[in-house]
Amino acid sequence: MSAIEFNQLWKEKLLNRFLTYVKIYSTSDAESETTPSTERQWDIARYIVEELRTIGLENVSIDDNGYIMGYVPSNLENDDKPTIGFISHYDTSPDFSGENVKPQIWENYDGSDLVLNQATGFTLSPSKFESLKRHIGQTLITTDGNTLLGADDKAGCAEIVTAAEYLIAHPEIKHGRVAIGFTPDEEIGRGAHKFDVAKFGAEFAYTMDGSEVGELEYENFNAAGAVVKIHGLSVHPGYAYGKMVNAVLLAAEFAQSLPANETPATTKGFDGFYHLMDLNADISEAKLQYIIRDHDADKFEARKKFMEEKVAEFNQKHGAGTAEVEIKEQYRNMKQQFEGKMYIIDIAAEAMKEAGIEPKIKAIRGGN
Repeated sequence: MSAIEFNQLWKEKLLNRFLTYVKIYSTSDAESETTPSTERQWDIARYIVEELRTIGLENVSIDDNGYIMGYVPSNLENDDKPTIGFISHYDTSPDFSGENVKPQIWENYDGSDLVLNQATGFTLSPSKFESLKRHIGQTLITTDGNTLLGADDKAGCAEIVTAAEYLIAHPEIKHGRVAIGFTPDEEIGRGAHKFDVAKFGAEFAYTMDGSEVGELEYENFNAAGAVVKIHGLSVHPGYAYGKMVNAVLLAAEFAQSLPANETPATTKGFDGFYHLMDLNADISEAKLQYIIRDHDADKFEARKKFMEEKVAEFNQKHGAGTAEVEIKEQYRNMKQQFEGKMYIIDIAAEAMKEAGIEPKIKAIRGGN
């Protein structure tokens, strides 16, 4: 087999694996208290487990919460190397439909508008998404415009499984023990909550997630979720004078009380924000779901306190018990874990350079 044929074989393996993954419905659900948060996530979890066993990983397991682990054994005679890990998540965002995904492949993209769906006219255009211009001449994969693709993070899943398969198929590549893991519910801020670090057994690990080639990130937001409930009183409109309390209007008032210049659309870099993710309301009750984000730990604590103070002010104005808030911490900035351990980042940067990729080190503004 020629080098070109060899590369094409593994390219097709990776592509086909990715296309299979994205067609498996695995959206998570922030309203659910179970882990995984949706029964449908078990479909892709079980599929991946069987793949790992088929390609020859050792000690493949899936626990009661849907966390998958497996190991590429060391092939060194004297193995004194640390176990390193690679992790990704298999759930997809609940912000848009992930059901009945129909991927489309666009070879040798020419920089023009992509009409994803002739019936709806849904189009991806570089005039709106300038990043498309960076991919002229490349192969793009999209949906038909009716769903998410789920590349976040099924691309990471496909990369890790294919890399593991490659290492097992090529023992001439010497390496220490490699741990790989897949998690549910990352898109709703719970991916790490029940991850068994001790069982995973890696000295350090890399999450395969992101957007652009070369991204190397080790700083992220401190994160919390906040649910604000507002209680109204429904009265027939004909008899409502002095009695009705319209929770819909109160919800709008509360949303407007938070800083207008501290939202995802008005911040960048290390700036934090309050993000109203969802609002469900009728006259009797309204529920506002926020995420709270800040890279700085002290500012993060101040943001959580500010949200509680705003609810207290709201109750002072409209009456005790009109509003309530529940704030749940989701995860912390991982930068603090790298003090004295920057060699972990240096190793990744050097590996990228050896592969001809220039590392782009920046802070993560994603992470649900």
